[in-house]
Amino acid sequence: MKVKIYYNKSVHENAAIYYELAKKYRKKAEGARKALEELEEKIKKAEKEEEKKKEEEEIKTKVLKQGEWYEKFHWFFTSNNRLAIGGKNAQQNEILVKRYMNEKDLFFHSQIYGGSAVILKEGLNADEREKLEVAQFAACFSRAWKENITSADVFAVKKHQLTKHTKEGTLKTGGFGVEGKKEWFKNVPLKLKVGLKEGKLWVLPALSKAKLENTFYLKPGGKLKKGELAKKLSKIFRIHPDVFLERLPSGRFYMVKE
Repeated sequence: MKVKIYYNKSVHENAAIYYELAKKYRKKAEGARKALEELEEKIKKAEKEEEKKKEEEEIKTKVLKQGEWYEKFHWFFTSNNRLAIGGKNAQQNEILVKRYMNEKDLFFHSQIYGGSAVILKEGLNADEREKLEVAQFAACFSRAWKENITSADVFAVKKHQLTKHTKEGTLKTGGFGVEGKKEWFKNVPLKLKVGLKEGKLWVLPALSKAKLENTFYLKPGGKLKKGELAKKLSKIFRIHPDVFLERLPSGRFYMVKE
């Protein structure tokens, strides 16, 4: 290492010169270190943003498209593999009864006004367990969930018992009167389970015996809003949040892992 000595200056003056130079270079080195740290932070931030963007794009592309005709409604298959389909609104309730229900089916609805009309295909041949599953499904997709009610009464009737006419006149779209005796399912607990089966998202009554991958149970009355829950489940299942918004009841949720 070479050191330049100024002969026209004293030892103390030479020392002072190098002291000042040392301070200058130390300051530059400190500035360079800080600049390097800031650059590293920016790179990390950019990488995280890129990873998040990539993840969001991946989720956006994974929107489960409707395959079967019944997938435009609320739907599930009972433990004995019978199809149950429910309306998402008044128009769908009307369509289900008029277009898809026949004399071998059963109509389920919560006693609470407002909710999904659920049709159990081949319901006249269903056992008690299956009927309870469908009753729970109907309870979950009634106004009870939105009002944080934990259980509801549900009834089932045959097609010929449904009517659009009452003493007051014709009922509105999605509304049906009932004639004759109802089959009652009392104090049905509101509880759903969600998970994957054969790569498809299933939303089932908790009473269902069906085995799902990565199962979560849902109940009404929690702190999670529907939109918040949809985002949470979207990250878990890598499925677009809109799918969950379409498939789940309205209201607040408790979410518990199986």
